[in-house]
Amino acid sequence: MPDLVLAVARFGFLVLLWIFVFAVVGVVRRDLFIGARAGRLVAAPRGVGAGAVGTPRPPKGKKGRAAHLLVVTEGSLAGTRITLAEAPITIGRAEDSTLVITDDFASARHARLVPRGGQWYVEDLGSTNGTYLDRAKVSGLTPVPLGVPIRIGRTSLELRP
Repeated sequence: MPDLVLAVARFGFLVLLWIFVFAVVGVVRRDLFIGARAGRLVAAPRGVGAGAVGTPRPPKGKKGRAAHLLVVTEGSLAGTRITLAEAPITIGRAEDSTLVITDDFASARHARLVPRGGQWYVEDLGSTNGTYLDRAKVSGLTPVPLGVPIRIGRTSLELRP
């Protein structure tokens, strides 16, 4: 009887081990290839804007001035400044990102900042740990007011005039 219990326990442990291995491979695969799928998006999601139903209102920030700089305020790249143009800014661990973050809590292609009509929007690209605007989790294309922190892992960014 004890030999049978031991054999069943070994087999069960082996099955659990393989389930864990497949789960890890799936997460790594999704993290590596999410940028390829996210890059194919052409149109903005429905209801973009602060007044749309189901879209959280962005935190209040400084109004009336346009953003010209992206400044890293916390994290390993604190003090880094990027001059904003009309091109989107990608943020993540991938080498082809505009801002490469060496943070364990950032995905390879974590988030993107997109200019539209004089306003900058942040979009999470399906990251594992999420992107936060002030203390609210970003779930779609969300407008970013000046001086409001965007948090990705241990890194905080702000748009400045």
